[in-house]
Amino acid sequence: MSEFIKAGVIGHPIKHSKSPVIHNYWIEKYGFEGAYKTIDIAPENLKSDVQRLVDEGYKGFNVTIPHKESIMQLCDDVAHNAKVIGAVNTVTIEDGKLNGTNTDGYGFIHNILGNTADFEFEGKRAAILGAGGATRAIASALIGEQIEQIVLLNRTKERAEKLAEDIAFVSDLIIVEDWENRSAALEGVDLLVNATSLGMDGQAPLDIDLSALPASALVNDIVYSPLETQLLKDAKARDLQYVTGIGMLLHQARPAFKSWFGVLPDVTDELTNMVSA
Repeated sequence: MSEFIKAGVIGHPIKHSKSPVIHNYWIEKYGFEGAYKTIDIAPENLKSDVQRLVDEGYKGFNVTIPHKESIMQLCDDVAHNAKVIGAVNTVTIEDGKLNGTNTDGYGFIHNILGNTADFEFEGKRAAILGAGGATRAIASALIGEQIEQIVLLNRTKERAEKLAEDIAFVSDLIIVEDWENRSAALEGVDLLVNATSLGMDGQAPLDIDLSALPASALVNDIVYSPLETQLLKDAKARDLQYVTGIGMLLHQARPAFKSWFGVLPDVTDELTNMVSA
């Protein structure tokens, strides 16, 4: 009889998470005995409730707000990428030990590669809007893909400057521009990424003019609710290549699933449609 594998996602609140749809789809597709569920853990109960998951034989869990930083203190080992980003989103439990990593950068890169015919990161110039945890993951991943330069734009410039200082090992690899100049700063940019919440359902709109972007530029919005944001509609109107944000969510889940179940799963159209619904 095969082992029943237990995994889940911890957060507070957590009912909104799409992760169970993704992982339970793969559990069924690949014929595993197992289950993936949402686990609501209040911040004050993090240590005791995580220990309960260890005691109950969980293989691991994903981590979302508000635990992505605080979980690092409970991990016995934290991968280098998670240390650079300052957050853990995936934990694997081995012999009672917690091993933390961050798969957001992987999800970002593979979403781009999986949805474009011939885009290459090496030698390119990227512009990222935002300076939060997602930007840290994306910028780190782009550096790993030999991006030539990153233009960073954030409403609070000091936060962007701190991020650049933390993760850029070459002083001019990340340059910080004023938010007010965001439209003009797109000149000569090969890849534009919105890593803010602007344009998300219920949030303020993202106000940016794409006319300075070259015709060959690629636009990506990590917001996936709505799936086609105003930014992507503007890119479409200019006949620019663009990639939606839902694939980042799907692809970041793949290495997590592999760490628990031993298989790197595929992102199918069927799954994409299920999660997008």
